[in-house]
Amino acid sequence: MNRVVISGTGLFTAPHSISNEELVASYNAFAAAENARNADAIARGEKTALAPSSVEFIEKASGIHRRYVMEKDGVLDPARMRPRLAARADDELSLQAEMAVAAASEALAAAGRTPADIDAVICAASNMQRPYPAMAVEIQAALGITQGFGFDMNVACSSATFAIEQAVNAVRSGSARAVLIVNPEICSAHLAWQDRDCHFIFGDVCTAIVVENADLPASEASAGAARWEVLGTQLATRFSNNIRNNFGFLTRAEDGDFAARDKLFVQEGRKVFKEVCPMAAEHIADHLGKLGLAPAGVRRFWLHQANLTMNQLIGRRLLGHEASADKAPVILDEFANTASAGSIIAFHRHRADLASGDAGVICSFGAGYSIGSVVVRKL
Repeated sequence: MNRVVISGTGLFTAPHSISNEELVASYNAFAAAENARNADAIARGEKTALAPSSVEFIEKASGIHRRYVMEKDGVLDPARMRPRLAARADDELSLQAEMAVAAASEALAAAGRTPADIDAVICAASNMQRPYPAMAVEIQAALGITQGFGFDMNVACSSATFAIEQAVNAVRSGSARAVLIVNPEICSAHLAWQDRDCHFIFGDVCTAIVVENADLPASEASAGAARWEVLGTQLATRFSNNIRNNFGFLTRAEDGDFAARDKLFVQEGRKVFKEVCPMAAEHIADHLGKLGLAPAGVRRFWLHQANLTMNQLIGRRLLGHEASADKAPVILDEFANTASAGSIIAFHRHRADLASGDAGVICSFGAGYSIGSVVVRKL
């Protein structure tokens, strides 16, 4: 079986930024208008008035300060509160493919690879903009990868780590020399911006990862500046309705309300916190134990970036004390929750200072419930 390395990563940052102050002003204008429109029903007790949001509430609840989005004006328009994205013709590059090509190009350059070196493309994200043709195949073509195959996969916020295992298995078995993974997340399009409990959670981004054979002859070896050997991957799922999005291809056949609340991201936040944190900590500790490692010996944890308090609790459960920003870096203050891309952004941004031989853990967790962990060592 071949040894496997991560040889490069890439990051596409969405072009617009929304601060908490901007978001609160937009939401509060919407809430005030809704309360005025429903004033009589509220007075009769038939409806509950919408409570205002605040910067303090958002930062205490999540640790998020701002987020990047593909389109800003539509999100901040109190009469719309969703991105205003222009439809593209079938012969134009799709929006997710455009994001993925940008991130992939950076990852390929970091790995010292060209499209001719890639045998497979996996597009892994919490939502795809269409069912078919597969986004991965369009991305493959746009990059000029003329050999191999591509496919899409979705395991919500764990999509990237689950894709890494598929890529690792392909390279270990010899069915691919190198696999490109892309994670184009346009979370702004499935977020209920009118819901005070979650209107601040998500942002848009795309990450990319090159996974390849570490045992190639010297003449074919990666020219990347740094390589990370994958020591092991571990995946787990357990069904839960506590994070859900019911929009799908059957929606138009069910004769229901396309704008119903369940057709966007919805969660039982307190239940998720209570159930997922111990699951994630136990999953990581178990995975490390199988590899003969202890949490205290891990140089860095690149955790899913959904909520600062969740990551702090997982760090305490693993280490027995608060994890420092150096031990478990945070990027959600800048990017917000970017679904499957969060842990990959953390890895992309916060790995250059590690020394040869240092071990780290990339871990994601989310709807499903799903948890994926990737243990790596810097070569």
